[in-house]
Amino acid sequence: MRLRAGADREAVLRELDLPAGVRAAAPDEAALRVSNLSRAYRVNLTVLALVALFTGGFLVFSILALNVAQRTPQLALMGVLGLSPGERLLLVLAEATALGLLGSVLGLALGTALAWAALEWLAGDLGGGVFTGVAPALQWSLAAALLYAALGTAAAVAGAWVPARAAQQMVPAQAMKGLDTGLSGADRSRAQRWLAPALLVLGVALAMLPPIGGLPWAAYAAVAALLFGGIAGVPAGVALLLRGVAPPDHPLALVAVERARDQRHAATIAVAGVVASLALAVALTVMVASFRDAVSRWLDQVLPADLYARTAVRTDAADAAFLPPEFLPAAARVPGVSRIAATRFVSLSLDATRPPVVLIARPLGDEADRVLPLVGGLKERPLDAPPDAIAVYASEAIEAVYGVRPGERLVLPLPNGRRVDTFVRGVWRDYVRQHGAITIDRDTFIALTGDARANDLAVWLEPGAVLGDVQRALRAIIEAQGGDASLVEFATPGEIRKVSLRIFDRSFAVTVWLQAVAIVIGLAGVAASFSAQVLARRREFGLLAHLGFTRAQVLAIVAGEGLVWTGAGALLGIALGIAVSVVLVYVVNPQSFHWSMELMLPWLRLAALAAAVIAAGTVTATLAARRAAGTEMALAVKDDW
Repeated sequence: MRLRAGADREAVLRELDLPAGVRAAAPDEAALRVSNLSRAYRVNLTVLALVALFTGGFLVFSILALNVAQRTPQLALMGVLGLSPGERLLLVLAEATALGLLGSVLGLALGTALAWAALEWLAGDLGGGVFTGVAPALQWSLAAALLYAALGTAAAVAGAWVPARAAQQMVPAQAMKGLDTGLSGADRSRAQRWLAPALLVLGVALAMLPPIGGLPWAAYAAVAALLFGGIAGVPAGVALLLRGVAPPDHPLALVAVERARDQRHAATIAVAGVVASLALAVALTVMVASFRDAVSRWLDQVLPADLYARTAVRTDAADAAFLPPEFLPAAARVPGVSRIAATRFVSLSLDATRPPVVLIARPLGDEADRVLPLVGGLKERPLDAPPDAIAVYASEAIEAVYGVRPGERLVLPLPNGRRVDTFVRGVWRDYVRQHGAITIDRDTFIALTGDARANDLAVWLEPGAVLGDVQRALRAIIEAQGGDASLVEFATPGEIRKVSLRIFDRSFAVTVWLQAVAIVIGLAGVAASFSAQVLARRREFGLLAHLGFTRAQVLAIVAGEGLVWTGAGALLGIALGIAVSVVLVYVVNPQSFHWSMELMLPWLRLAALAAAVIAAGTVTATLAARRAAGTEMALAVKDDW
């Protein structure tokens, strides 16, 4: 109905006095409901975008640390000529701000182009195959672009803070002789030493909080606290790992290990990018591997038959395409068919403000624990329903969204208008219907509604039966009964499994690129950090040359330091990544999508990832030292004379 201009909507509704079971719905309610369907996905993608800013901040940090190391003589000279420490700090921060603004503008242009290309080539589901045939238009917002530009600039300034402080704290007279670069970070206060444990404890505490507004905001904060705490604890972690390393017998290895142990605070600059990027890569790898393994095992349990037939892809189309009741007994008599099980899907509204849930009527009997992937402590034996209640099983989404627990009552509105009192015997895992599903025994459903139709048919074959012959016989029955056999799809469990896992892999393909980008950023940070340090150590290399070290031996020392630090960083990154993955698997996923899974650690893949990072970091450190350890290495100490 359309209201008159100036009419009070609430007053009109009171005067209408709508009967029970009838409610007023605003015109924009459907659009809001559709928007809520993808809210969790959009929020998670936004958090991943913030993770990109997080890793980008470490790249800015590494590059500006190299820049400050290269410009140490100039900054020292300006300090001698009267440039105050505060002005040196502002100089570096102003340069970072300018670079951040320029990078943000370029990033907005590149990001817009990538978004357009993704929509054109991958559609709105990033290639997952969920929304086939849908080509959404690019949505560009000036306010959002300005916000992202501000965040990019803020990330650049945050990444520049430590190098700017190094420029501020340097002693100009000593820095001109290479005696003080301000990059060692050795003057750590007691508060700084407690920063890492405090952040890690804060991360654990935040991970235990419930969702806010249906989204895991506290869990996102927990991930951030764990990442910052892990990075702040790099020096202590490196010291702890090197404490158990026995002094090597080889002189070059001894020098490399002892210097890495003595200058462990500088490891924060050298390997912070590795720890951050590897932790994120490990967390995404473990989360995706755990999810894929859970989906694979779930498919094995929910697809026990030899052949499946369905009439409707979407639940909302189930009432427009179904298998007639007379088809089922005819299908059971087909030669080669051992037994059949029919399933009916019906959309129900438990709450008008939320998307509808799915009522699944399928044969259960006394084998619900084998037919349904039950979770919790009721896997082996569900609760016994009282004699006056109808037994149902709720999915994890029903439990999370509607607060329905095993052993509680649930009033179920049936399609024929009846409202029945049901008893929840257990909770089962459902990776298909994100907004919830309720399973009821098919015979009970038919007795309550009189609806004996089916949307899905599971067929078990006799030994030696030919699959193709059975399919042709079933299609012939549909056509003989006046139906359209072309509207029925047949698939084996292997085919369904293959298609499902292919959709899964396509949906999470973007995480592979995110891991690659994170690793590249981390290695770029390693290159810049080691370059900064070897530039500051030219006089040290000159002293080693006077003591008889050759250029190859100096490079070997730097390579050994790179191996030690990146190795320690890889171990810390894996440990931190596993901690973050625990939050993603056990907190973020259940609170975002209302499904659970078990943690699965792909150790071989993680070991390969760590080995690649260690090898790349060692090579990067060696390449960074080649320029500083040149043929004029012995002349590098001449400024001290």
